[in-house]
Amino acid sequence: MKVQLKPVTRENWEEALRLSVKNGQTNFVPSVAVSLAKVYIKPDGDSVEYIPFAIYDNEQMVGFIMHAYEENTTDMYWINGFIVDNKFQRRGYGKAALNEIVQWIANRFDICKEIRLTVHKENTNARHLYEQYGFLLTGEVYDDEDVMYLPIK
Repeated sequence: MKVQLKPVTRENWEEALRLSVKNGQTNFVPSVAVSLAKVYIKPDGDSVEYIPFAIYDNEQMVGFIMHAYEENTTDMYWINGFIVDNKFQRRGYGKAALNEIVQWIANRFDICKEIRLTVHKENTNARHLYEQYGFLLTGEVYDDEDVMYLPIK
């Protein structure tokens, strides 16, 4: 397995739209279409930048993940819309992609002190993945989802 994050572009966006989670997971994460719409609509405000990535194993697209951030902050670096396509779940892609995005954010933003994400209360698989990686609960809730953070050294 060679997991890479590649920007979603006009060449691969339609393939990204075909990614989907399992039926019982649809309430846990937004669709790729909704995530891509955020890039243009900016629902979190004009100061938030969104960078959507397709997750690849070699040349095969296996998932989607998006980074949202506010420049010149230490704690507004978010992981959004993270999905592994239903055909590729339970193979280690989630852990590998999480590692890639964390390293990418930490290497790109020197002032980043923590990375945040939200997780649906019933999404036990994602919660377990994030806890294993070192994410901690903040005690905050956003849109009925728990906010977690990963301290960056």
